[in-house]
Amino acid sequence: MTVDVTRSRTRGASPGTAAVTPARGRRRRQRPALVALAFLSPALVSLVVLRLLPAGSAFWDSLFRNSLLAGGSVFVGFGNYADLFANKDFLASLAVTVLFAVLVNPIQVAVSLALAVLYTKRAAGSRVWRSLIILPIAVPPAVSAVIWSVIYRPDGLANSFLRLVGIPPQPFLTSPQQALWSIIVLLSWIGVGYWMLFLIAGLNDIPASYYEAASLDGASAWRQLWSITVPLLRRPLAFVLVADTVSNFLVFAPVQILTKGGPQGATNLLMYDIYNRAYTLGDLNKAQAEVIVLVLLTVIIVALQFRLLRSEES
Repeated sequence: MTVDVTRSRTRGASPGTAAVTPARGRRRRQRPALVALAFLSPALVSLVVLRLLPAGSAFWDSLFRNSLLAGGSVFVGFGNYADLFANKDFLASLAVTVLFAVLVNPIQVAVSLALAVLYTKRAAGSRVWRSLIILPIAVPPAVSAVIWSVIYRPDGLANSFLRLVGIPPQPFLTSPQQALWSIIVLLSWIGVGYWMLFLIAGLNDIPASYYEAASLDGASAWRQLWSITVPLLRRPLAFVLVADTVSNFLVFAPVQILTKGGPQGATNLLMYDIYNRAYTLGDLNKAQAEVIVLVLLTVIIVALQFRLLRSEES
């Protein structure tokens, strides 16, 4: 009897029902994708217009060279890149940039994590100190560089403090051994509070019950940090590390204001070398080639960071 009813219902159905139902299902599945695409379209257009097109234009321009004999640009292929890697000044700038990234990124991430853990504790005055550390974010990098140029002067605040503790005055910005570290201190003063905000948000998402259970088991504060905080904070830490790396590769204003790449090229980062090659030497094509090298270097280091973080997760 059940079979007959089913057959009658099937016969009574309209012939187009079986064809319409899958089509409606596909349209329903496509609607969320179209809505998401509509919301993402401004960001995608901005990405193409402000990032991909300039990158493509820079790469195309790097394949040419201005020639007085030809009266214009001449296609040279990868000749500009070959000239760059044969240039000792460029190789020195590349080495300084890599050394700078290797030093500044772990320092900033470690200090940001330490401050985030410290200022999420319920202690008297923690919110006040947290606000003071965040304040440098509101100051433009150029203004911060001017402030620190006064601090780093021979009779400035830094040497005055060192004199109080019995240390002779230091040539912060005029010493090849100290200039890069002076830039690192300045950039850490600017950036640590900013990255701390992301880590504080990640710490607030960790359930307090984990720490309570660890305390009942007798785990120390260090044990809780390495066994609970760091593993559960891996995603915010990964974001901060990658974003901090990209940000530090684009440092320009402090170098321009404080050292101008000196002394003896100790702070001649690639961004400043690009500016110097383009606007001081007037070699725009090689400057564009240097931009492409900087982009590739950034992509390689970020890819290595993602690979290391992924291997740790597995």
